[in-house]
Amino acid sequence: MLNQIVNRLQGQVRIRVETPFPERVLNLCGARNLAFWDMAWESDTAFTCRMSRRDFYVLRRAVKQLDCTLTVVRKEGVPFFLGRFRRRHALAAGALLCGTMLFFGSFFIWDFTVEGNVWVTEEEILRALQRQGVTIGTFGISLDTEDIRNHVLLDIPELVWITVNVSGCRAYVEVQEREEVPEPVNEREPANVVARRGGLVLEVQALDGVKCVLPGSSVEAGELLISGVEDTETVGARVMAGMGTVEARTWYTLSTVVPLTVEEKQYTGEERHGLSLVFGTNRVKFFSNSSIGTGNYDKITNRTQWSLFGLPLPVTAVVETYRYYEPVAAQVSAAQAEARGEEILTEYLHTLVDPYGTVSSTLCTTRQTADGLLVTLSAECVEQIGQTVPIYTEPTEEPGG
Repeated sequence: MLNQIVNRLQGQVRIRVETPFPERVLNLCGARNLAFWDMAWESDTAFTCRMSRRDFYVLRRAVKQLDCTLTVVRKEGVPFFLGRFRRRHALAAGALLCGTMLFFGSFFIWDFTVEGNVWVTEEEILRALQRQGVTIGTFGISLDTEDIRNHVLLDIPELVWITVNVSGCRAYVEVQEREEVPEPVNEREPANVVARRGGLVLEVQALDGVKCVLPGSSVEAGELLISGVEDTETVGARVMAGMGTVEARTWYTLSTVVPLTVEEKQYTGEERHGLSLVFGTNRVKFFSNSSIGTGNYDKITNRTQWSLFGLPLPVTAVVETYRYYEPVAAQVSAAQAEARGEEILTEYLHTLVDPYGTVSSTLCTTRQTADGLLVTLSAECVEQIGQTVPIYTEPTEEPGG
């Protein structure tokens, strides 16, 4: 493989040798140390082979004294390829200019890659960098990453760390977001644990305070579960910070009405396209807004960044496709309406239960109404229903005050 690359860089020639005495040509190559390969016999007096460009010129001069005919079948390699352009001065100048622009353009930033962000959007991070002068077309070698990090962290408090690494003409932005620290629990503040919602108690774990319910008890919303006030026989009532968890079975009944008549898109088959080029941050449109027309349409945008030899260029082609449609009324079957209603109610149910527990089972029922299909979702869940509420006590007057 390496020999093939070297031969193509130096230039190689595939030739056809025709002579009554081919052995003389082969002996001549051996005597002059001329290398050849890929030899193939066509007849008793003719064969083909490949030689380097330099050895071919030597052989061509040496066989002039022999009854031999050399025919060039194919020229391969870089020298022959470049030789085609030696008289095309404008093309050579354009290639030189393009290479020069690529060389100097590699010192500027033409593309961004953001990694590590989950809650903070990529657009917000890039806008913060733009305010610090880091944008498309910025000279990448002159970046002060420490100064950029300090300013961006002040602009985006949700980030605790950011760095910008420039490789070629692409900037790799790596960030780390701040983790939410739970609010500390004041163990000295008097509090009770009450029921956030009604249910059937399964387990009570009191970390501090007195249990007021037992497993198997049915409680209602607001009922006291763990008391922060304990009656003692010696000193009377003792106020504590009631803490603990209460796991219970809970039940939900959610309903929604799904219409049986909806509007659907019926595409007319008419499509229009708009092309624009984005050079860095400047956009050049090749269509006017008036050519799009009015009406209902879906807009589909495809962005393609141009590259040359794997290097991204500061040019992005944007093709906008407009598909026109007309809204038409369509009937929805009862099964489809039920599935849609169950999906909506299930998603809403999980928003209510997931922060505290899990959904054990669900049952979906439907009933036809004048407005559509009434979908009802009944669910049984297991969740933590304990909620800490403070105990407000009257301040006691100090003796002698």
